[in-house]
Amino acid sequence: MQRTRKNILIPIVLIFVAIGLGGAVWLWASEMRPAFSVREGQNARLYIYPGMTLDDVCGALEQAQFTDNAAPFKRYMQRKHYDGRIKAGCYRISDGMTNRTLAQHLIFGMQEPVKLKFNNIRLKSELAARLGKQLMLDSAAIAQCLDSAEFLSAYGVTPATALTLFIPNTYEVYWDMTASGLFGRMKREYDRFWNEERRAKAAAAHLTPTEATILASIIDEETNVAADKPIIAGLYLNRLRRGMPLQACPTVKYALNDFSLTRVLDEHTKIDSPYNTYKYRGLPPGPIRMASIGGIEAVLNYTRSNYIYMCASDKMDGSHNFASTLAEHNRNAQKYHRAYRVWLKNR
Repeated sequence: MQRTRKNILIPIVLIFVAIGLGGAVWLWASEMRPAFSVREGQNARLYIYPGMTLDDVCGALEQAQFTDNAAPFKRYMQRKHYDGRIKAGCYRISDGMTNRTLAQHLIFGMQEPVKLKFNNIRLKSELAARLGKQLMLDSAAIAQCLDSAEFLSAYGVTPATALTLFIPNTYEVYWDMTASGLFGRMKREYDRFWNEERRAKAAAAHLTPTEATILASIIDEETNVAADKPIIAGLYLNRLRRGMPLQACPTVKYALNDFSLTRVLDEHTKIDSPYNTYKYRGLPPGPIRMASIGGIEAVLNYTRSNYIYMCASDKMDGSHNFASTLAEHNRNAQKYHRAYRVWLKNR
């Protein structure tokens, strides 16, 4: 009788063991089986915002077409009790990624850095919008920081000089960085850029790094001709040393908030603004755009000369003619106006 009972129990136990092993193998296979795919040219990033639920994440995976059915991923997350541990961030989805691998990325915050790019920006509002498109931070929150004297004081700038903190370049950052994290990173990049050598060159020109950047912003607006920039920098430094007004047309456009002006007329130079360098001597209180690295280098490595006048070249190629005397400047201006009239006639 006992032998009969044993003969019956052994197969039953073996069946249950087989079922258990089969289930374990099936679960392991479901974890390790490729669950997500990425097509050529597809943006392989998954953006998880704070407060997103597991259902939201599954919906995002399907909407981005990383999978046709995220239900297996949902079941895996629930079985592991991971559904309440999802961290916000930007995550890379690789072709053939498994449920297990994606889950580990999400619960441990294993993010993919994003490339933060900004340049060719005139206004703080433009910078806030550009950063807001690339980061989880809201553009309105960034704009508020850029206008807060209390917030900016920790980074050595004011609302007027805030743009000087941002050295235009491409940076690897995490998409979910905070405002303090963003400004802290920019301050570190600023300090790295303004090394001992650059600070010494600025001091030799009797400028602080902020003043050098403000002057560079004016020069960047004056011309796109790289060869002219250090000459213009030297010219403006000559004017500053002599106590002459800079009389820089781009500062008037900035004061008027009209960047479409092609010619600054006498009536425009009457505007009462600290940015109007026809009316007020010295540098304006802040940059009139985000200065380029090339513009800053032009100031730091300015061309030494006796030039104090400049006007657009009669070559009509965006370059300038420079002069040390008013008589020479007037001759250059006459040549330009003749060439301008011919250009208008042949348009």
